[in-house]
Amino acid sequence: MNYLLFLPEFLLVILAFVVMSLDLFLKPQSKAISAYVSAAGLLVVMASVLTLRGQETQLYGGLFLVDGYALFFKFFFLALGIFIVLTSADYVKKYLTHPGEYYGIILFSVLGMMVMTAAGELLTAYIGLELLSFSLYVLSSYATDNAKSNEAGTKYILLGALSTALLLYGLSLIYGLVGTTSFEGVASALGAEGGNRLAIIVSLVLVIAGFGIKIAAVPFHMWAPDVYEGSPLPITAYISVASKAAGFALALRIFAAAFLPVVGEWRGILIALSALTMTVGNLVALAQKNIKRLLAYSSIGQSGYLLMGLAAVTADSSNIAANGILLHLAGYGASNLAAFVSIIAYFNLTGKEDISDFAGLAERAPLVALTLSVALFSLAGLPFFAGFTTKFYLFTAAAREGLLWLVTLAVVNSLISLYYYLMVIKQMYINPPAEPSRLRMPYLLNSLLVVLIVIVFIIGIYPAPLVRAIEGATRALFLS
Repeated sequence: MNYLLFLPEFLLVILAFVVMSLDLFLKPQSKAISAYVSAAGLLVVMASVLTLRGQETQLYGGLFLVDGYALFFKFFFLALGIFIVLTSADYVKKYLTHPGEYYGIILFSVLGMMVMTAAGELLTAYIGLELLSFSLYVLSSYATDNAKSNEAGTKYILLGALSTALLLYGLSLIYGLVGTTSFEGVASALGAEGGNRLAIIVSLVLVIAGFGIKIAAVPFHMWAPDVYEGSPLPITAYISVASKAAGFALALRIFAAAFLPVVGEWRGILIALSALTMTVGNLVALAQKNIKRLLAYSSIGQSGYLLMGLAAVTADSSNIAANGILLHLAGYGASNLAAFVSIIAYFNLTGKEDISDFAGLAERAPLVALTLSVALFSLAGLPFFAGFTTKFYLFTAAAREGLLWLVTLAVVNSLISLYYYLMVIKQMYINPPAEPSRLRMPYLLNSLLVVLIVIVFIIGIYPAPLVRAIEGATRALFLS
């Protein structure tokens, strides 16, 4: 066996232990270096992922897959990790303790996501999912002297435990029905004639409910607003992108590789969840006064759009819908990160996070206001921004599968979202600031803001290279 195929995972584990060990030896004033060591190490791991391009291999009899789909998401998650640790540098220095442990847990969560997307059978996927989940439980409650952070962690782990129970019970029922946990074996068994259709539907409902909690789909979304509000801001940003991207990456792999033969049993469930999720998320967002809670409900609405793409996955036009999901995850990830980095930059200097506190931000910190506006316009799906291109691709895929009414509902919800995004932009550009003084932003955060603006516009105006990479990734899902 070629153990070099595990090189990214091996390097990431070593990096996590190195970063956590640094905390034991560095002086308190030098511990900020942990963020830069983590970012540099993640760049090395990204380079190791690139060396595996073109590989299509199954390890341990299909337990672990090295293919275009897994490599695409490994690169995505490592890039996300770099942005999060760099964004966290100033925040951790001001508000948190034990930075080595903080960054180490982030690195282990990235490892969990990498295992999830490379899994070729149900239990390996479950192990990766739980590594990610437990890391996020700890990170959401990392500000131990903050009551809201403790509350966020408690709610997250309780509902996460429910998610785990539902998902694991659903997976055990599937194993009991088909006698295997490999995706290929499950697909073959489900595609055979006969079988207990009622038991299959029950197991699929349990699996979808488990995933629904992870991705904050309605009615399993109750944890998201409180966890978003209570978690340390960089972790809120991380949860908003990482948990959603990892959840949909795994769901797409499982539904395309294992459950596609019984698409008729789960498609209607996903359509109903999609309609409910996008509508409730966007309508409740209208009433929010806290920027983190607003983005929490916005994120729930985005889950609805992605569920629509997942519902459009079929044996006939699978690649189009799968491509749309991956493209929208990339555009949403860049846009949401841009929004949260702007909020973190402002919070680091003011300690404020209510929407009304952003009044006059365009005068006090023009680049921050510009980046947040670009991010919100992109999330709303306006032309020239990433969100327009990715939504157009995703909605087109759903329309081709006959889901025109659901696409119409998605367009209406996008218009609703534009209203509450404009309320934030109105605060920044029209309302006068409470304090006239200019805010001096750190060079690192300013650089990250510029990079994210560029990424949002590149995806919106020239997505062709990204689309080609996505097409190569999703091809691995449907080779059989």
